[in-house]
Amino acid sequence: MKNKILLIEPPYFRLFKNSYSLDIYPLALGYLSGVIKQHTSWNVTTYNADFNENSEFTEFGFLAGQGFKNYIKNLEDPSMHVWKEIEQTILDLKPDVVGISTNSSNFASALKVAKLVKKINNNTLVILGGSHPSTAGKDILKNDEVDVIVVGEGERTIVELLKFIEDNKDLEQVEGIIFKKEGNIIETPRRPLIENLDSLPFPHEFAPEILKDYNKYPVTAFKSIFSTRGCPFNCFYCGAREIWGRKPRIRSVENVIKEIKLLQELGVKFINFRDDLFRINNDQIKKLCLAILEHFPGLKWVCEFSAKLVDDATIKIMKKAGCYKILLSVESGNNFILDKMRKNVTIEEIFNACKIIKSNRIELSALFMVGFPYETEETLKDTLKAIKKIKADSVTLSTFCPYPGTEIFKFCKEHNLIKEDYNPSLQNHQSREHCFCLNLDQEKFNTLVSKMEKITDNKNRRNRIKKLFSLRIFDMIKETGIKKNVKNGVRLIFKK
Repeated sequence: MKNKILLIEPPYFRLFKNSYSLDIYPLALGYLSGVIKQHTSWNVTTYNADFNENSEFTEFGFLAGQGFKNYIKNLEDPSMHVWKEIEQTILDLKPDVVGISTNSSNFASALKVAKLVKKINNNTLVILGGSHPSTAGKDILKNDEVDVIVVGEGERTIVELLKFIEDNKDLEQVEGIIFKKEGNIIETPRRPLIENLDSLPFPHEFAPEILKDYNKYPVTAFKSIFSTRGCPFNCFYCGAREIWGRKPRIRSVENVIKEIKLLQELGVKFINFRDDLFRINNDQIKKLCLAILEHFPGLKWVCEFSAKLVDDATIKIMKKAGCYKILLSVESGNNFILDKMRKNVTIEEIFNACKIIKSNRIELSALFMVGFPYETEETLKDTLKAIKKIKADSVTLSTFCPYPGTEIFKFCKEHNLIKEDYNPSLQNHQSREHCFCLNLDQEKFNTLVSKMEKITDNKNRRNRIKKLFSLRIFDMIKETGIKKNVKNGVRLIFKK
């Protein structure tokens, strides 16, 4: 019989409420299972434990209020449905190895999954990979239920690791891991990054045969694509470079087009480019847009973008190629804070970028983050002004959270902003139980952020109503043929 490995995305949204759901096939599981399928003899199953086929929502606010209290409670409640489901899945599959993909936000949940694995069979090997193990490093192995962690990109490492496990070889020869051996923690040399991303299988290629409950997923769950890895920017708080590095690696246009064709065969009509920075530079953006125009006229897609790359010519070609939504990382409305973040952009440049995007009739989602260490009451007021002023269709507000292993985590430690019991899974972007500001105490920070959250929620609510009203008006235009006067009337309403 083949050895079995189960790859798990631990629950997070479902801990806020069981009917919440991560309605996507996580790319990490897709890439890892693809290389295991191609390059080993192991039987692999992927399982998104954060998916619920009866999901009641599609978007999730970052400041969740009562929801975060539910999250903390459900983490510790073994009777909750999701934990029973995970336990039954492990019992049914009886894996030899369980790999858990985890970031800092769902790390506490990942440890709960690992404990369930060991409770069922203590001999099952538990491997953790993802952004949190890559930044936190060997401290992860203080948890008895974790046997091995994979650091950095995992595709080549997992293939070699499984072959060594199968042949009962010494794991010290496997690059890119940290593991326990006879009571000691062994850290092997870091594995070089994958230069040729075209060599990787498409993450959704094997989903129909290896993803648990594949037939229950909506087709939109398979819309995500990475077209690049690595970001040349040097933001003070970012941990992504610990996995992907700062040197951009870009998939060929031909390879990306081939993947989109595969997704269209699955029925996908909308693409979400999940790059930290879409295609890195304007020349690469233009090349991909021209290829999309040639091969997929009518395709719609969304991406995350930097204000530094926004110019009218680039946004026009993106719009023409089907880009219908851009996520823009604003972070702060104060230039001093933006400078301390090393964003290399001013709020004035950001407003101008928003103007260009909206003038090309592309939906805009603005991302803000408050609670950076240098924040003051005045800088938060500037961010609130920016939230009110910005011409965005939606605004996301999150609180700053330092991730272990990052540059800013060390800064917060040095300035006594992080307590010894700090846990990013329990004090993350959704929590109000932390404050990492040098100039604000917890109570004052909470008061200011609560006000900002209410204003943000109201802005988003108004924008949703306008959008629904607009859609209804234009439906009426199609039905009645009354066009010019109705359009002018809608414009007047929205201007007011």
